[in-house]
Amino acid sequence: MAMGARKQPLYDQLVDILSEKIEHEYRPGDLIPSERELSERYGLSRTTVRLALQELERLGLVVRQHGRGTFVADRSAQTTNLMQAYSFTEQMRDMGRDPLTTILEFSEVEADKNLVEHMNVRLGERLFKIKRLRSADAMPMMVERTFLPARKFLTLRRPMLEQKPLYDIIEQDFHEKINVAEEEFFASIARPADAHMLDISEGAPVLDLVRTTYNVHNEIVEYTLSVARATSSSTRSCISATSNGFLRDLGIQCP
Repeated sequence: MAMGARKQPLYDQLVDILSEKIEHEYRPGDLIPSERELSERYGLSRTTVRLALQELERLGLVVRQHGRGTFVADRSAQTTNLMQAYSFTEQMRDMGRDPLTTILEFSEVEADKNLVEHMNVRLGERLFKIKRLRSADAMPMMVERTFLPARKFLTLRRPMLEQKPLYDIIEQDFHEKINVAEEEFFASIARPADAHMLDISEGAPVLDLVRTTYNVHNEIVEYTLSVARATSSSTRSCISATSNGFLRDLGIQCP
């Protein structure tokens, strides 16, 4: 099967083809054809095939094992691990703390230029906005502002958020399989509204966190902006480079 009729890069076309096969034909643990076999089958260079396999690995669809080959990943296990990694409630409980989530706002908003840029939605598209205060042992720890594309969560209502974790709702109620979350964080200072909710002084050091969550089709299903208290300079210095460790490093266990 020759490729190249479309303007889409060749490696990206192969990513689409193999993603479709992984979704509908292959099973977790199945061996993907070798680079040589894929090269011959689709009339592509080995370099192009290698780029496609690297992209599939980045998306969490395959696992590459040196000397053995490329295998279809078990995404159900990956999703479970991801949900645990990004669950405030679970991480606080693992650390022996008593977590509490308070929903401060649940509303519909229209996507502005900033959200269009970060969520790949249309200007004016309907989004759900969820504002939550996260606490541990009655201490306010983090303010989260989450945006979800309303077209994917049409029947989402506030009582659902009060009864179960957001990621459980996304996966169990709306059948959006989460594949990967990109996260970045940086030091900042508390703005007046956030300082009030976190019970800290205006201008006190905080950590700003941005998380973008994708489903298995590489579509954005969640965009969250968080502000977390940073209780001391030692807290900030112990933030790990791995985003999965973010909540564990908010100042609770750091020296």
